[in-house]
Amino acid sequence: MKEKQNIEFKSNWKDEFLKVIAAFANSEGGKLYIGINDKGKVLGVSKSKKLLEDIPNKIKNKLFIVPFVNIEEKEGKEIICIEILPANFPVFYEGKIFIRSGSTIQELSGIELSSFLLNKTGQTWDSLPTEAQIKDLDIDTIEIFKKLAKDRLPLIEKETNIENLIEKLKLFTKDKKLTRAGVLLFSKDPQKYFLTAYIKIGRFKSDTEIIDTVIAEGNIFQQLNTAMSAIKKHLNVKFDTTVDGTEIDSLSRKDIWDYPLEALREAIINALIHRDYLDTSPIQIKIFDDKIEFWNAGKLMPPLTIEKLKGPHSVKQRNPLIASIFYYAGLIEAWGSGTTKMIKLCKEHNLPEPEFKESTEGIGDFTVIFYKDIYTEDYLQRLGLNERQINIFKIIKAKGQISTSLLKSYYPDVSEKTLYRDLKKLVKMNIIEEMGVKKGRKYKII
Repeated sequence: MKEKQNIEFKSNWKDEFLKVIAAFANSEGGKLYIGINDKGKVLGVSKSKKLLEDIPNKIKNKLFIVPFVNIEEKEGKEIICIEILPANFPVFYEGKIFIRSGSTIQELSGIELSSFLLNKTGQTWDSLPTEAQIKDLDIDTIEIFKKLAKDRLPLIEKETNIENLIEKLKLFTKDKKLTRAGVLLFSKDPQKYFLTAYIKIGRFKSDTEIIDTVIAEGNIFQQLNTAMSAIKKHLNVKFDTTVDGTEIDSLSRKDIWDYPLEALREAIINALIHRDYLDTSPIQIKIFDDKIEFWNAGKLMPPLTIEKLKGPHSVKQRNPLIASIFYYAGLIEAWGSGTTKMIKLCKEHNLPEPEFKESTEGIGDFTVIFYKDIYTEDYLQRLGLNERQINIFKIIKAKGQISTSLLKSYYPDVSEKTLYRDLKKLVKMNIIEEMGVKKGRKYKII
């Protein structure tokens, strides 16, 4: 047996191990074995029957949970197995909250503690009340929403009483307080109540050189539109005036952007819906020459993982009220389909799949990265190219085309024969093409 995230060994019982049990209960549950050392060696316990009585009582009296405690036999010795199920309420140990993170125990504080307690009470951040009033709502945004939602909420367009509409959308609390979701979605100035509820968009020439910054404020419908406009300003667009090689009139032309705009829009919506608004960092969009990054605070909601994002998946909503309004407005389809839609759109655009990254430290964060060029370093490595061949490709990409003799100036210690073999491999893999013959032979990216 080995220690794991949900299994821990202790040589003998000590009351301080109640902290371990509390951490298991506040996480995904687990088993604590008494009578096995941390290397997995079975030592056994003495007075196992007394422990079988004492341990459950101590757990119940101190932590207010009831575990399963049993005597098991391993290698001819008696050990105690304490099985703890996940609790549906916060379990405190000496007035503090502990959780299991990997094989360690961590005390929660600050934002992490607030988020944990909110989740355990069955409430969501966006359902909590505010001091905002009906007069604080933006009528223009509400009218736009009504038009967007007429297909999924057929009677909504005829609703003229704003208070009734807000109630039907479940954006009031039981005591008629406007929820946080209501403020973010429809108020004139949500930043009055939530200072950092905005999007920061930057155009970067490098990781440190910023050439343009836009702050998208207002309600989150307005933020979405402002962010899209700010991104488009820094993208290239060309016009396709043919269909299957046949010329069409200019009115029927198709705009081809660096990235599929609908996928970028989906990434912004994803950040607005899934952001952990307890964190004080705004949503951040970074536009580089060769990629765009979308970042928001808040890790994936369990049991969702990065791998699951790439196929059909269900999703637990961090902000279900906000998500439902975006659904009614037709801005999202079935919940959980956003990431697969981004992947599909990028493939149709002959671009690499977007990269999804997650940090699970603390409150965590989530990033979506779109790449302008299919020939990313990761992609080239997956093709089986070595470091020199990848660099040769980058040189050709930077210069437009290259000859073997010119390439030799970059690699004076490598024979022309070896460089020729490298080039032929790139040709064979159909990522560069060969032009001319013998001394006039040159290579360019297909």
